Amino acid sequence: MATAPQLRPTLWRPHRLLVTRASMGFAHGRAIAERAAALGVEVVLLPGDRLALDLPDDPRRAYAQAKSTLAVVVAPPSKRKLQPIAPSADWRVDLAEGCPAHCGYCYLAGSLKGPPITRVYANLDEILDGLPAYLGQGSVTSRNRDRAQEGTTFEASCYTDPLALEPITSALSATIAWFGRWDAPVQLRFTTKFAGVDPLLGLDHQRRTRMRASINPSAFARFEGGTDRVAARLAALARMAAAGYPVGLTIAPIIAAEGWRDAYGSLIADAAAALSTVPGIDLTIELITHRFTAGSKAVLDNWYPGSSLDMGSTNRTTKRTKFGSEKQVYDAATMRMLRDFFAERIAALLPQAGVLYWT
Repeated sequence: MATAPQLRPTLWRPHRLLVTRASMGFAHGRAIAERAAALGVEVVLLPGDRLALDLPDDPRRAYAQAKSTLAVVVAPPSKRKLQPIAPSADWRVDLAEGCPAHCGYCYLAGSLKGPPITRVYANLDEILDGLPAYLGQGSVTSRNRDRAQEGTTFEASCYTDPLALEPITSALSATIAWFGRWDAPVQLRFTTKFAGVDPLLGLDHQRRTRMRASINPSAFARFEGGTDRVAARLAALARMAAAGYPVGLTIAPIIAAEGWRDAYGSLIADAAAALSTVPGIDLTIELITHRFTAGSKAVLDNWYPGSSLDMGSTNRTTKRTKFGSEKQVYDAATMRMLRDFFAERIAALLPQAGVLYWT
């Protein structure tokens, strides 16, 4: 009888690591450089604090080279001033900026300026030391009657996937341990498409960190290049739950393509099966439909020419954001159909889960 393949996690390694001069003034920055060198990554110590990318003129080659480059930089005071991040959390705390994955719908496309190089912050201690000033000050969970039990929440995966970077940075482990020592009603949150949770399992987290697995059916996970298989993500989430962590599912982006009902029905059933062995699981669900801007579409069309991801006008409507920009979202009829389906399937298969939001 054939055995099932092992779900070994994807361990991303950049082709080169650029280290700014100021970064070497921080123990965390030096540790990242040492860890990368031990893994056989080319480490380039820059003479100053300007990133010397020296990318080729060809857009596709430039994209590939930028995506395989990691840089260690110092987060300036402007980056350490936290911003609200509704509907996920009270505040966005950035441990890095950029992501090594190759997702054809990437919401960072068009949001971050310049080549898609990933930057990690050397001054992690400064970032964390600034968080207590925000205790009780948010509006998404801190002062929300329905979510107040979560405490003041800090989202660490708005502009990155911190678990993807963990083998080189160890920043996520340090942050989880820091929150474990913070005796206050707080919660660190991160969502990921990766499964390498081994370094996190033994941490003294004190249940102040919630990991969420970002998942999609296999029909749509094909747009998530360089990530772990969804089955591996779910298995990793179950391991984290067994280690006492609160956990969650981020079903995103929900794509209303042909066959979506069967695809998402199977996905929810798979998630229920993967998490069924964890008694008393603390589980939440976040539901995020596919959307894009004209700017992100242009960038994605350049990064992934010939992609079959539908970013046309069918079943779409224009929505203006609070910042004055416009994005394409599903129209009201499609949204209603999707929302009714997910409400019914989750109630039937994952009744213990709390749905935090739909967007």
